[in-house]
Amino acid sequence: MAPGNAALREDPPDGLQAAFARAAEDYGVPRSVLLAVSYLESRWDGNGGLPSVSGGYGPMHLVDGRLAVPPESGGHHHGEEDPRGDETRPMRPPAPAPAAPQPLEDTLGLASRLTGIPADRLREDPAANVRGGAALLAEYQRRTGGPADDDPARWYGAVARYAGSDDAGAAAVFADEVYATIRTGAARVTDGGERVVLPSDPSANPPAGSPERLGLRRAAGAAAAAGPDCPASVSCVWLPSPYKRLKKKGHYGNHDRLQVPRKIDYIVIHDGESSFRSMINSVRNPTYLSWHFTLRSGDGRIAQHLRGQDIGWHAGNWDVNSRSIGLEHEGYLARGGAWYTEAMYRASAKLVRHLARKYGVPLDRAHIVGHDNVPGPTRASVRSMHNDPGPFWDWAHYFELLGRPLARVARSGGLPSRSVMILPRFAAHRQRFTGCGGGCPARGSSSVWLHTRPSATAPLVKDIGKHPGGRSSYGVQDHAARASTGQRYAVADRRGAWTAIWYLGQKAWFHDPKGARTAVRAAGPLVTPRPGVSSVKLYGRGYPEPGAYRGVSPQKLTPLQYVMPAGQRYSVGLVRRGSYLRAVTFDTSKHRLITGGTVYYQVQFGHRFAFVRAADVTLLRR
Repeated sequence: MAPGNAALREDPPDGLQAAFARAAEDYGVPRSVLLAVSYLESRWDGNGGLPSVSGGYGPMHLVDGRLAVPPESGGHHHGEEDPRGDETRPMRPPAPAPAAPQPLEDTLGLASRLTGIPADRLREDPAANVRGGAALLAEYQRRTGGPADDDPARWYGAVARYAGSDDAGAAAVFADEVYATIRTGAARVTDGGERVVLPSDPSANPPAGSPERLGLRRAAGAAAAAGPDCPASVSCVWLPSPYKRLKKKGHYGNHDRLQVPRKIDYIVIHDGESSFRSMINSVRNPTYLSWHFTLRSGDGRIAQHLRGQDIGWHAGNWDVNSRSIGLEHEGYLARGGAWYTEAMYRASAKLVRHLARKYGVPLDRAHIVGHDNVPGPTRASVRSMHNDPGPFWDWAHYFELLGRPLARVARSGGLPSRSVMILPRFAAHRQRFTGCGGGCPARGSSSVWLHTRPSATAPLVKDIGKHPGGRSSYGVQDHAARASTGQRYAVADRRGAWTAIWYLGQKAWFHDPKGARTAVRAAGPLVTPRPGVSSVKLYGRGYPEPGAYRGVSPQKLTPLQYVMPAGQRYSVGLVRRGSYLRAVTFDTSKHRLITGGTVYYQVQFGHRFAFVRAADVTLLRR
């Protein structure tokens, strides 16, 4: 997969590749082990000297345990959005109980003592950071009694220890991922613009019978036997959310249960705006809300809270909740430059692949969605819908880990293309944002800004639902004039280095220059208003027609404030019949699934998707 050692010698002597080579030699660590551990922590990025969401710095993710744990934001569910998303039974959950800070191991301080390099330099200088990581691995090898030799297979115990996990299963998963990376090799250009290469070594297999591996794997197997629905290749624990009656008559928490199988169309990606420990505490409160899985940043540890058949209250739209599984990731949308670890990305992708296979969910951006893509169910709810995981979630990399690279998904087969998929190069695509705590640093992002004209000085396009009568902003929390990686839009126009798409009923321009494209040609069905109408209505949910509700009060089919004008085209994500799950009592035997005859198309209308009735539009196959 990767070039051989000759390619390594061609790198400049002061580059990051050379820093790995020198540090490995000086501390007696196999070079492949050092490179692979760093890849699993950061993909060799320095992240501008800013910490990850779990307090780690630099390519080796050295954790500064001396820093005060940042205050919790209260969780992204604590706010205006109703997480259940059903206006017939509105919900305002209490603020999550603050969790006691979890002490972090000060690996940055230990690396400083081992190397003599000041902590500030270890945080900010990638080469020094690599040296600190090598010193840590050598120290862990000494502590575990491993031999000081150059055989990568004999460093399993030290690699597992480097994960810094309080869970043996998570440590084993981390170590196994490191060795899998050594076997396949890796190569990429870092956020510092340097190409780093890890040559493949198919022989790098830790001894199956080593005491360290056997012990860690026994612990992982015991945890897996406890009941979570996760793939065997991740560390997962079952921590169920409570399903119980509350004191107030007719109220119960904190999710809904079904006696019959449910159709799952979506897997919703969230960030929790709080720590793993705080989310775990909150989701086990019967008066709070619920989701299916929580993932930890530092080591990719997963906790499952609901079975797949259970309905979590997490996405702010009851129609989407009733047909989705929700994943909360430890992290923050806009806290300085906080970044997600590779360990968490990989654990999340493995879990999503497992769930997608089990429930038949297609691996594309119409079905694997962010919380920020979920529509408001009613006009009044549009403004309050949440915006995580936001522009700093690397969707392109995530889909590579899912085994469905977005460039491959977008292929148009060489035919004339009526649509494009947004696909900037994440690391190099540094957009302007405001509103981050402490300022928004220059860093990679997954979204493009949309303007009213093909000019960077032109105003951003308007969103009458998000900003009634006002302007869109460059705020990191404001998705009103943004299109995100993996989303497909109909092409409206092209002019020089700019491409226009149909977006929220208007022509929206984004910068798409040759040599630095931010979109690729894509194929897929589109819809346009049927002949003879000036516009068609859009909906935040696909509920049945009134006649389908036999013996049950019909749910109002209220359109959103948006319309699709004649002559415009929008991409179709899925086709479905109108349905409504009536689950309003603790007694699950009284739940009913109402299915109608109205057919809906899910369309990519703005940053969020919406629904149109099939009878109102004409389907264009390409």
